[in-house]
Amino acid sequence: MFEALGNWVAFSLFGLTEQSQLGSAVQFFVMDVSKIFALLIIVIYLMAWLRAYVSSERIREIVQGKPKWVGRSLAILLGSATPFCSCSSVPLFIGFVEARIPLGITFAFLIASPMINEVALVLLMSILGWEFALWYLLVGWAVAYFGSILIEWFKPERWVESYVWDIKARQQAEQQAQQSLSLRARHDFARSEVEVIVRRIGWWVLAGVAIGAAFHGFVPSTWVESYLADGSWWSVPAAVLLGVPLYSNATGVIPVIEAMLNKGVPVGTSLAFMMSIAALSLPEILILRKVVQWPALAVFASVLSLAFILVGWLFNYLY
Repeated sequence: MFEALGNWVAFSLFGLTEQSQLGSAVQFFVMDVSKIFALLIIVIYLMAWLRAYVSSERIREIVQGKPKWVGRSLAILLGSATPFCSCSSVPLFIGFVEARIPLGITFAFLIASPMINEVALVLLMSILGWEFALWYLLVGWAVAYFGSILIEWFKPERWVESYVWDIKARQQAEQQAQQSLSLRARHDFARSEVEVIVRRIGWWVLAGVAIGAAFHGFVPSTWVESYLADGSWWSVPAAVLLGVPLYSNATGVIPVIEAMLNKGVPVGTSLAFMMSIAALSLPEILILRKVVQWPALAVFASVLSLAFILVGWLFNYLY
């Protein structure tokens, strides 16, 4: 549906061609913006409706009452089963934060969701073989699990923007909705939550996706290959740095990785590049900035970048 909308706006309404760089960028922008805003509205509304029945404190008690490894593992499995790109994962991230789920568990989901999904794994198996797909799955789980533990060590809750969970009026509205049995009261509370969050981050969503669409439409994938094929130690950090500005999901980047491997780019370098594109994008960071402050984003980006570099070096050494 969202892809069809992007095609209609770019190629029918504006009359651009599918082969043109501008047409590709516009189609990508419309498709992703509509998808992210739809997810934002649906997820935030449903989370707020849930909180109108069960208090945020109760949800937090339920989650914290279980061993952290259980909550972290469930978050990673949920992320692996949701075929979202990094920006599309942000609405669920916001919903988790609003439900007072600990940020260590929430970041585990945010790492796993864009990096791993069943469609990407099937494509990896068909194109690059089951061994590569299995290693990618195991490494992705490990990065999400241990990366979220390291992020949690920095106590990122202190960097969540106050409007997400500390505004007194919204807490009172939540309590009133819980006390009322009327569907109207619960609907009004959920709608107000949607309005607050979407108004806060809407322009950042547009800016982030615009940057991603520009890279998607105007930066050819082939230019990366010529700089990363020699296997030098610096090629892995360079692959991670090059991957961050680019924007795609794990499924969309697989053909690029196949081309890189065919041109002699080492396995570890290709894997690091794929992970950085899927799980750590500049548009995602821009959108997240309206939810968490820069120190949390710096920790998130640093932990993932270091993890991807270590994974790349390890696989280059092994292969």
